[in-house]
Amino acid sequence: METSPLFWILFNLSIIGLLLLDLLVLNRKAHAVTLRESLLQTAGWVTLALGFNYYVYRYLGHEAGLQWLTGYLVEEALSVDNLFVFLLIFNYFKVPAEYQHRVLFWGILGALVLRALFILLGSALLAKFHFLFYVLGAFLVYTGVRMALSGGADPEVDPHNNPVVRFLRRYLPVAEEFDGGNFFTERQGVRYATPLLVVLAMIETTDVVFAADSIPAILAISRNTFIVYTSNVFAVLGLRSLYFALSRLMAAFHYLSYGLALILIFIGLKLLGEDFLRARFNL
Repeated sequence: METSPLFWILFNLSIIGLLLLDLLVLNRKAHAVTLRESLLQTAGWVTLALGFNYYVYRYLGHEAGLQWLTGYLVEEALSVDNLFVFLLIFNYFKVPAEYQHRVLFWGILGALVLRALFILLGSALLAKFHFLFYVLGAFLVYTGVRMALSGGADPEVDPHNNPVVRFLRRYLPVAEEFDGGNFFTERQGVRYATPLLVVLAMIETTDVVFAADSIPAILAISRNTFIVYTSNVFAVLGLRSLYFALSRLMAAFHYLSYGLALILIFIGLKLLGEDFLRARFNL
């Protein structure tokens, strides 16, 4: 399936426009996001995603539409783990509720750029080296088993072991207190990074770690860069508003890791056995 460069440009410009609308209009003033707001925003992002999915189905065919929806749902499900860690990070640094949206906005924006690079690189490698599909399948099975054996244990949040945070603290003076929603502040003529920048660094690196699990899973579902990229973008965009809704319900997801583990193992086994099944049954 070939997609014109113009479409890619228009798609990305539309996403940037939606993000600017969110930042400059819907959440222009710093405030604690209410459950009602988060549910409405989540519904909005889901509606946009399903609308785009209909476009894919209508113009690119049934199989492409199903792959897109599957990729979107898998990414959304696997990314829920991110939200648990985000909550732990915010609690660890005691980030005021009214500034959490700002951190998540820039964190998600950075995540989109990094994930786009991962997807483009991964798609190019898989297209050139077929044996990597077996490596990918084995990795997903291993990740799923590891997740199941962990029993849903809460991850530790230790900024002292985070390489990006260590780099920041080494080369930038970091203030002890927040300065509103600013990432930098100036005191007595000296420019400091605020704890909010440290939190942003942890959010970004956490997403990179989790992307190492979720992106291979989606690349296993579809080998079409357009489907993988756009479904991933819509799933990630919904994460921020979903966080504020789920942060009040985290205790109800104690067994979530087992469900996610099954998803990863299933996709991994499917990838490992795909060539055999195709040859055996002439699929």
